[in-house]
Amino acid sequence: MQDNMVKPFNAASFYQYLREGKLMGVQCRNCGQLSAEARPMCQTCHSAEIKWFEFSGEAELGTFTCISIVPAAMAEKGYGRDNPYCSGIVILDEGPRISARILNVDTLKPQNIHIGTKMVLDLNDLEDDKPMLSFRPV
Repeated sequence: MQDNMVKPFNAASFYQYLREGKLMGVQCRNCGQLSAEARPMCQTCHSAEIKWFEFSGEAELGTFTCISIVPAAMAEKGYGRDNPYCSGIVILDEGPRISARILNVDTLKPQNIHIGTKMVLDLNDLEDDKPMLSFRPV
């Protein structure tokens, strides 16, 4: 990925890239370590030689939970006891793990949601003011 102007390595830039349709993380120029979280320093070798890295958006479900006691922001979207939402950790095909909302699964029957399910980045429900990373089954 080529940027004429490098964005700062922070959450604001991460979400701006999401709004642009890109799932970006960082890669250490020193040791090659990938991180799905934008951070200005390598978590492995502590180098500050970092660059943006574009992930494919393909992953598998590592773990999940269905949430029925919801925060106010999710209640405003219609989630609650009778309509839980799913949150999980996805393992990106490139290796890093990241927390995300899991869409298009039956949250009323979590026994039908399976670890290892192939997932893909879903930007259809992305809101400009409060973007939320989301994946759905392939």
